Amino acid sequence: MSKKTTIYDIAKALNITVSTVSRALSGFPAISEATRKAVIETAEKLNYSPNKLASALKSGKTHIIGVIVPSVQAHFFASIIHCIESGLKDSGYRVIIYQSNESVENEINGVKTLLEAQVDGIMASMSLETQDVSHFEEIVKQNKPLILFDRVNETLAVPTITLDDFKAGYVATQHLIDQGYRKIAFMTTIHQIKIFNDRLEGYKTALKDNNLPVLDEHIIFGGLSIKDGRFGAGKLMRSKNKPDAVVAGDDFTALGVIKKLKEINQTPPEVGVIGFANEAFSAYITPNLSTIDQHASQMGMECAKMFLKMINQQNPYQDTKHIVLDPTVIERQSTTKLPS
Repeated sequence: MSKKTTIYDIAKALNITVSTVSRALSGFPAISEATRKAVIETAEKLNYSPNKLASALKSGKTHIIGVIVPSVQAHFFASIIHCIESGLKDSGYRVIIYQSNESVENEINGVKTLLEAQVDGIMASMSLETQDVSHFEEIVKQNKPLILFDRVNETLAVPTITLDDFKAGYVATQHLIDQGYRKIAFMTTIHQIKIFNDRLEGYKTALKDNNLPVLDEHIIFGGLSIKDGRFGAGKLMRSKNKPDAVVAGDDFTALGVIKKLKEINQTPPEVGVIGFANEAFSAYITPNLSTIDQHASQMGMECAKMFLKMINQQNPYQDTKHIVLDPTVIERQSTTKLPS
């Protein structure tokens, strides 16, 4: 087996000190561009591979961040991850992604795995099942940065980046009212998650502010998927008091609603439909879907900025901030204004 190249070999080849090689490879600003270039070229020629573990032990940092999301299949979470990676790249950080698939058990295992990998911090959006947050408290106990985004738990005294979800539920409902709809249903998850509860309260408040009744039969608790959207829409349209519009829990649920409405010849905007998250497909289905933009890119960038601030403080939590983003209505064909 051939001997592995070290920085001592690079230093010997160039007749410079080991510390100069180390600084050049680390991007130390005092090293001249000519020296840096020579070191990098020699390192490549000698097939040098840096010992990340030794570097981490010396600095106390691995320059790796863990990101836990319910699913990377959702464009919303994929966009957040992309912007986190972009925001941290210039600072030398890499990202490990862990999917909970909406399982609290998977989420607990994810936190454990990432901490064992000695990540420098964790960013997370909680699963639908998460109630007990003791696994997240372990991150705080280790004095590592923990940032929660989108789905959060207010009992944890950590920075958060969220949408104003009450306002999101309100403006989604108000948009339908402004378009001429009056009997508006709401589909949401059965799980008691803050963001979905807040959206439901926003929906109820918008109806009350417009002197429209809040009907229990128009509020469907279930799952968040195309299948759940189809099922919920079928239940609503079989009821005696059929709604003329639906606020769906997310864009996937809204897609299921549209599919079911098409089957029974009630294609939107005959029955209005609006979702949440502005998923990539929402602009391309027929009819294309009105939705609430949750500003995934901005959420990801704010996560990156927050982490870089926290990692440079002796106490990451000395200045805990809560950033709340404003929702935006994206109006498309599924809520085209009804004739007067």
